[in-house]
Amino acid sequence: MNLGPINFAAPETLEAEKKRKETLSEQINELETSLSKLDEAIKKIDKESNKTFHECLNSVNKFLEEMFPKLFGGGFSKLNLLDDSEDSGLVLMARLPGKKNTKLSQLSGGEKALTALALVFSLFSINPAPFCLLDEVDAPLDDDNTLRFINLVSEMSAKVQFIFVTHNKISMEKSSHLLGVTMRDLGVSKVVSVDVEQAMELAQS
Repeated sequence: MNLGPINFAAPETLEAEKKRKETLSEQINELETSLSKLDEAIKKIDKESNKTFHECLNSVNKFLEEMFPKLFGGGFSKLNLLDDSEDSGLVLMARLPGKKNTKLSQLSGGEKALTALALVFSLFSINPAPFCLLDEVDAPLDDDNTLRFINLVSEMSAKVQFIFVTHNKISMEKSSHLLGVTMRDLGVSKVVSVDVEQAMELAQS
């Protein structure tokens, strides 16, 4: 029986392959350990994110319970999860004074604006910035709704400075300071500044 030529380097080759196998096995174990730790970290992050999300949602709803009635003279609004899944969406429910729960699509332009403002102010109240910029949010509001909006802004202005663009006379009258931009000459703008409180004092003196 002829087994062919003898490979005298076989023992060294076998030993080298054994060492290579050991190295690869160690690397596999390290990778499996790393994957396990990564999986645990992801689960921990997901758990903390879910907790933070629900805490934030509860805080928003707490402020909504305060903001919505002030803007509508009553009623109730709440952010609800669409379902119990982790990636569930949110739906904003609004119940106007004297009415049943209403879809936002069924609200008038002014009602939609006030509902959106209630949500924005609620989100803003969780972590307020030094100032809040609003651009013609009072445009679709009637006089009564404008007054409620301005009263809420005045209340919140104790902690936050509000800057808003408006063409509404009621909003202007309730503001503490006005900046107007005029264009007497083509292409040349002029800024006019009025301290409303000071102007009223002068008018009454």
